[in-house]
Amino acid sequence: MPVLRSVNVGRPKDKEWAGLGYTSIDKRPVTGPVRAHRMGLVGDVVSDTLHHGGADQAVYAFAREDLDRWERELGREIRDGQFGENLTTEGIDVNEAEIGDHWRIGTAIFEIAYVRTPCNDFKGWMGESGFDDRQWVKRFMAECRPGPYLRVLRQGEIAAGDEIETVHRQGHGVTVSTMFRAINLDHSLLPQLLCIDGLVEQVRVKAARITEGLPPGRTAV
Repeated sequence: MPVLRSVNVGRPKDKEWAGLGYTSIDKRPVTGPVRAHRMGLVGDVVSDTLHHGGADQAVYAFAREDLDRWERELGREIRDGQFGENLTTEGIDVNEAEIGDHWRIGTAIFEIAYVRTPCNDFKGWMGESGFDDRQWVKRFMAECRPGPYLRVLRQGEIAAGDEIETVHRQGHGVTVSTMFRAINLDHSLLPQLLCIDGLVEQVRVKAARITEGLPPGRTAV
């Protein structure tokens, strides 16, 4: 059974390399239960509210298996929370899950809603943490394994060690990796996203423009 390996939260810290001069990317594991609510986790604060946070990006998940892959690539240990994720999972391929799938964790229910697109703050954080950050954004994007953002469908408490149960599967075949490629790398894939109920609005608009033969325009991510 897939499990929640750790729950990670962070608060704004001053960083010269951050776009705003401060960032909350430094997430650290916490002990005991944490409440998940519509806008995120209790104890976690979003710094850049223009590009992050909100109901469609309430909680960010990343797989321990993908952290392990990056450990081998970078040649250094990577702790849970290092990639800014709120939930470090184990035993589930979060990137092959479909957009709209529902997970039950603890007493909360989450919906896979969106994908993370790396930014320069992520690069700056990796460099500060002692990793090779050369072309970091490009390298991270090339893997097409970004981890999903989750909506909180039912508020509740979660804790490290909780099982992750998929309680609803969409069946349309559009995975987290597919959405990432469509938004960032291959716009010809965007029309495939229109089959998703509850598709994030700015992505729906971008996909509709492609379907109509128009330029996709800019999507805030």
